[in-house]
Amino acid sequence: MAVTDENRAQRRKTVIIGSSNLAHFSNLFMSIVTNHTSNPPNARELATLALQIKAWGKALGFAQVGICDTDLTAQESRLQAWLDKGYHGEMAYMANHGMMRARPQELHLGTVRVITARMDYLPPEAGFATHLTDPNLGYISRYAGGRDYHKLIRARLKKLGDQISAELINLGFDAADFRPFVDSAPILERPLAEKAGIGWTGKHSLILNHDAGSWFFLGELLINLPLPVDIPIQEGCNTCVACITSCPTGAIVEPYVVDGRRCISYLTIELQGAIPEELRPLMGNRIYGCDDCQLVCPINRQAPLTEETDFHIRPKLQQPELLNLFAWSEVEFLKHTEGSAIRRIGHKRWLRNIAVALGNAPANPNIVAALKARNDCEDIDEIVREHIEWALKAQQLRLTDSESSAQQKARRKTDRIVRIIEKGLPRDA
Repeated sequence: MAVTDENRAQRRKTVIIGSSNLAHFSNLFMSIVTNHTSNPPNARELATLALQIKAWGKALGFAQVGICDTDLTAQESRLQAWLDKGYHGEMAYMANHGMMRARPQELHLGTVRVITARMDYLPPEAGFATHLTDPNLGYISRYAGGRDYHKLIRARLKKLGDQISAELINLGFDAADFRPFVDSAPILERPLAEKAGIGWTGKHSLILNHDAGSWFFLGELLINLPLPVDIPIQEGCNTCVACITSCPTGAIVEPYVVDGRRCISYLTIELQGAIPEELRPLMGNRIYGCDDCQLVCPINRQAPLTEETDFHIRPKLQQPELLNLFAWSEVEFLKHTEGSAIRRIGHKRWLRNIAVALGNAPANPNIVAALKARNDCEDIDEIVREHIEWALKAQQLRLTDSESSAQQKARRKTDRIVRIIEKGLPRDA
């Protein structure tokens, strides 16, 4: 077909339009990935702003605020090695985003700094020893006894970001481009907290602070301002290995490395299927999470109580008897865990976890009756039923004055932890 002048004109028009669009999207992309601040503050102004950010953070309820850059290159090989060993278990989300976890600037384009905030959560009347000593009570990790922290901290971080933007606009600069995160995105929050001077990484992989121990939540505000960064804290664990030797299931396989598949927090919260049978006797009465590695840590002896009443243990979970918790219907479970982190595991996993604890409890005909009654319910699935049957066998063995060696060993280990709590944490025992 002959190429007419009209064809040529149309093609030239298409190329011009295409080039125009390409230039437009190129400029748009560059405006996203580069610092949005066309008129940026100078170094002195940024230093003043950093001090203000820390003061605003404390006014919002954060115990500490630190600032760091985005370079986590050193963490990438460690993360990959951990994933290659399968230590993440069923937590597929840990591998889904590749190395983005170690690259905050890819998570929120334009990010050049991460503001990390610490919020203490240790509640009054924690009753650590009280709950661990009585195997008929359910032990719930102390971070989960009150309100779910995710929304609370994210809202506070959003307010902090808004205050930063308001101050910049007041000074004649562009608003900040920021985004808050609280366990809600692929980001290595602990290495960032370490870089920001919040604390150092303990051998249990948690962040430790001389003033607060490890009883705190972390949240991050990714931002496009080149604020001055803080100095990391020198590690203070020295030769201590209390957390490693005290872990009920031996999940801390080497200093700073946790095999998630063995961790009770993973088993009771993240694992959706059956809990490995060999680990059940080691769990004792821990039905949601575990605090043992924190309880034996000497850095935690002077930890402050939380100033957030939302993190106080709600009455229904204060000294919860296993049989009462096991009797909750799904409606009751949803009612009593409304606004709590516990709700995310659902009623069936709740029953699964409690069944294991009942199997580890002292011989009691009432426990056997409760297990049998629940086993006859039509609303439980095969996983819950299998755990109930395991618990029934364990109870029946104990009724004949027999107990597995694993359960005996677990009880001795718990008794040792209780003695450490009573001596080192008398206020919280």
